[in-house]
Amino acid sequence: MGKISEFTQADYEVIARDYADLKEAARKRCNNQEELDMVQKAFEFANEAHKGVRRRSGEPYILHPIAVAKIVVSNIGLGYKSIIAALLHDVVEDTDYTVEDLASLFGDKVATLVEGLTKIKTVLDNEDKAEQKSMQAENFKRILLTLNDDVRVVLIKLADRLHNCRTIEFMPDHKRDKILSETMFVFIPLAHRLGLYSVKSEMEDIWLRYKEPEAFNQISELINRNVIDKDIAINEFIRPIDEAMKAAGFKYEIRKRVKTPYSIWKKMKTKGVTFDQIFDLYAVRIIFDAEGNTKESEREQCYHVFSLITSIYKYKPDRMRDWVNAPKSNGYEALHCTLMSNAGFWVEVQIRTERMHEIAEKGIAAHWAYKKDGFGGENVSEMDKWITKVKDILVSPDVNALELLDLIHHDLVQSEIMVFTPKGEQKSIEKGATALDFAYAIHSHIGNKAIAAKINLRLMPLSHVLRTGDQVEIITAENEKPKQEWLHFVQTSRARRIILDQIRSERHTYIKAGREMLIQRLSEIGKTLNDKVINSLMEEYEIFDSKPEEMYFKIGCGMIILDELENKLKKYYGINRESYFVDSKSNEKQKYILASCCTPILGESVVGFRGPDGTITVHTRTCSNANNLAAKFGDQIVTVKWDNVSNSGSTYLARVSIKGTDRIGMINDITTLTAALNVNIRRVNLGTEEGIFDGFIDLYVHDIKDLENLIGRLMEIEGIETVAKTEL
Repeated sequence: MGKISEFTQADYEVIARDYADLKEAARKRCNNQEELDMVQKAFEFANEAHKGVRRRSGEPYILHPIAVAKIVVSNIGLGYKSIIAALLHDVVEDTDYTVEDLASLFGDKVATLVEGLTKIKTVLDNEDKAEQKSMQAENFKRILLTLNDDVRVVLIKLADRLHNCRTIEFMPDHKRDKILSETMFVFIPLAHRLGLYSVKSEMEDIWLRYKEPEAFNQISELINRNVIDKDIAINEFIRPIDEAMKAAGFKYEIRKRVKTPYSIWKKMKTKGVTFDQIFDLYAVRIIFDAEGNTKESEREQCYHVFSLITSIYKYKPDRMRDWVNAPKSNGYEALHCTLMSNAGFWVEVQIRTERMHEIAEKGIAAHWAYKKDGFGGENVSEMDKWITKVKDILVSPDVNALELLDLIHHDLVQSEIMVFTPKGEQKSIEKGATALDFAYAIHSHIGNKAIAAKINLRLMPLSHVLRTGDQVEIITAENEKPKQEWLHFVQTSRARRIILDQIRSERHTYIKAGREMLIQRLSEIGKTLNDKVINSLMEEYEIFDSKPEEMYFKIGCGMIILDELENKLKKYYGINRESYFVDSKSNEKQKYILASCCTPILGESVVGFRGPDGTITVHTRTCSNANNLAAKFGDQIVTVKWDNVSNSGSTYLARVSIKGTDRIGMINDITTLTAALNVNIRRVNLGTEEGIFDGFIDLYVHDIKDLENLIGRLMEIEGIETVAKTEL
């Protein structure tokens, strides 16, 4: 509940204006005046319930549910009951009204939706808190449990999260970190899986704006500058396509799109390229009215459009993506190709029917609309399959909230490939999946009894990684049973869960074996098992919500590999140097440990996490491990800032990756530059292959400005194309 204060005339005017916008949008989704009157009734009820209450930003609280309802209707395309539920979603939690009150006023379905949303927001009881359970993981489990009842609850929750992201600037730092990390770890992948691309993209850009503000501003500026420069050229690119579509008799529209700042940033990070090297910066969407109401006729017309535009421009074959013939598991259908413009730059063209476009924009809500109209297909069934799979995981009694979070997150972020059964039936499975994963995807019994596979008629082990187009036959034996070593190579959450369920029946044996394995490995590196080691490792392996037996079990059954044990313990034995920070809450100077995964450098934006033993580890804000921890244990976030005085004169180890075209004297130029800048090099790993120069340098710098200066100077060396800080 927010602050209470009297509303001003200006407040009432803003409320009236925002609701008028919502009502106009709702009018298109309501079938009759009666439904629109119910929306009006819900607004008046919520407005009165939240009267005088303000958000942290100072604006009237009612503006939040109005905004959520707008997202629900405009971005997701849900109907009047969902609009009403969005308007009422905080009433039960923040006021004295009950679910029963809402049922009597707005019907059972609306009340059920609000109840589902209220359950998601409900905090854990004190007993769970005392056991250091992850509140985020438990709440995420609640979100997914609502899939058993009504997926609209999840969709409204996504709308709620998007609006919270839009107003995140008014949150304190630790709350902001928690929300952003949860959003990246759970809600963005969930929006992607449910086909809500506009929601997903906006969340990603907000994440980047606050996690990497300099990068966001720089990329946004480059986009704006580039768009202005190339707008005429893009229009010239579209003109002959427009003429060809008219001549062919299509009813259509052509839209221009530029990649989002986040998608550009991610590509620059993962591919090690500069802004200028992103060749699919621009996209053109061709959206047309399809003749006929079958998927076959839609498919043929998409290929017809493709033939029209590729007769005008040359296309890049390796950038062709056919999601018309093989839709994504979230239902996305379109034909993508990348064409070379007459001005000499690449343009991605997306070909969609109106139905495909609606599904691409509104996701699962559009699926169900078309399903109801009798326009079903394999894309719908794939979505249904995923929801069924989630429900299947949820009912497993042995999966705790944190395991569930990891299982679903893994499932959400995976790309897909297409493989075939011996009878030629097409199956989608995540990229990187093995033959054993495929066996479990068919049926748990087949997976449990699998001994080998025939891949394209050749006998292969179960660990063989599948590729698109493979034909797979699983060979089984009745006396076979799941083995712990299978956990080393299976990739899918379904396979891992079923194997673990089988192994858990022998839990005591694995706990004993795991403890003995840990003691043995510790003795090899000159250490003994004690409370400090146990607490340190439980933090490293993210076992915050259980006892040491859970760690021993995971070691024993192969979920935790001890190969990196010495490195895991380094920071707890003083090998990883401590640095001084100022706790933002207490304003006191304290020593903290720098995370070994992202190796923060003086001046970088950082965040701290309090471990089970009270040790505070500092990560960079964009560190993937930090985002993972914040998504699961947001209550353990510590907001810190560097103490520049105490850390002055210190040096920090950093790794920069370098890529470019090779030439004689390249390494000499690099080492000469580092010497001139008084940079101490620890390790050089550079090599060439087929004229491409690639590798990394580990070196010591005084602060982030020191590193940024070095990167800028390295980029000036002839032949070097990309330089970036990477994890050690």
